[in-house]
Amino acid sequence: MQLRSSIWKERISAYREKMGDLPTLIVEGKLTRMVGLTLEAVGCQVAVGGRCLISSISSAPIEAEVVGFSGDKTYLMPSGEVHGIVPNAKVIPSTQAYEALVGKDLLGRVVDGAGNPLDDKGPLRAETRVPLRGRPMNPLRRPPIREPLDVGVRAINTLLTVGRGQRLGLFAGSGVGKSVLLGMMTRYTNADVVVVGLIGERGREVKEFTDTILGTEGMARAVVVATPADNPPLMRMHGAMLATSIAEYFRDQGKRVLLLMDSLTRFAQAQREIALAIGEPPATKGYPPSVFAKLPQLVERAGTTENGGSITAFYTVLTEGDDQQDPIADAARAILDGHFVLSRKLADAGHYPAIDIEASISRVMTEITDEAHQQEVRRFKQLYSCYQQNRDLINVGAYTRGSDPEVDEAIEFYPQLRAFLQQNISESVDFQNGRQQLSALLSQPMVASNVMPADQ
Repeated sequence: MQLRSSIWKERISAYREKMGDLPTLIVEGKLTRMVGLTLEAVGCQVAVGGRCLISSISSAPIEAEVVGFSGDKTYLMPSGEVHGIVPNAKVIPSTQAYEALVGKDLLGRVVDGAGNPLDDKGPLRAETRVPLRGRPMNPLRRPPIREPLDVGVRAINTLLTVGRGQRLGLFAGSGVGKSVLLGMMTRYTNADVVVVGLIGERGREVKEFTDTILGTEGMARAVVVATPADNPPLMRMHGAMLATSIAEYFRDQGKRVLLLMDSLTRFAQAQREIALAIGEPPATKGYPPSVFAKLPQLVERAGTTENGGSITAFYTVLTEGDDQQDPIADAARAILDGHFVLSRKLADAGHYPAIDIEASISRVMTEITDEAHQQEVRRFKQLYSCYQQNRDLINVGAYTRGSDPEVDEAIEFYPQLRAFLQQNISESVDFQNGRQQLSALLSQPMVASNVMPADQ
């Protein structure tokens, strides 16, 4: 009896091992409805964020992601073209999750939101896969920002000093020079790796950015993720996540990474399109609540780590009609470590970069600069602000020299202050040189002979 029992146990154990090697049973569903870009399927159980393949009359199946469900209905959003889909098409759940393919071979390459190469340099050989949505980081394991980052732009280096690992917003309307400013920082910033995410922008800008702004030398240390405006909303969101995942990979290697994303607004608009398509009610100016939950999930992935690596991130934020109270701009200000505002008034006057110093701030500047530097910045801003407050009186001749010593001093310094804030696109001013120029500017004595007495 014991021998027979032992034989049966061995057989059962062998059968169990064979059954464990069998593939998991996949339950296929069918497509029941399509409205706009939203697909509805029944009969399949897939988690939110899962991948599905939808059969079509063409040879290649169409990939889609599960973005919601209601009862027995599953809502999907395609990641590509939907031509060729027919009613009752098969919906096959995929066991593969959305991942980012990363590696050193990405340097010098241009890829789309799915990681496929857009250039003509052959297939990618990167084999490391990381989660597309990243991994949450313990906030207590983030080292404080203590080291300034030289971006090569005088106004930013001296008056709005950026720290290595800081996250900043570049707030601007259309056509005020944000892309040019991003290009300057891309070329002049002292970083090991530059990751550029062109999300939802014009397709023309992709080649212009790689060939003209980055150039051969800049592309050698850069990775460009491009998902232009004609891409589906899901692919635009994946493009932003992929750019961040690539930056995280190099940061975890101990590299100093510069992440430029143009733009954060297009990422939010892509999420809005998806949320509204599946029935989520709008909350603030047409933006559903999920949009404001996705923004910090993306932005919080940048920053410093314990291994010495860092991601310094610049996110452009489009302000519709130059409205600084736009809901996305307002939300971005709350979750970022500072913001630079580009003024259309300055751009129209030929003042480049058109940074509005009074409306811009770097929240970590006091932690990475010395007291003498901070005093010089305060004095610069006081002089500049004093002139701007009295600008109308000065221009119409209503102000009499000698009435207010502070205004007189601001008038004397203003031409030098304005020249200090301007910089040619081909000019690079490092941190130390900019600091010396600021000190020399403010140490100039006011010309007393030009100040008229109050009674004259």
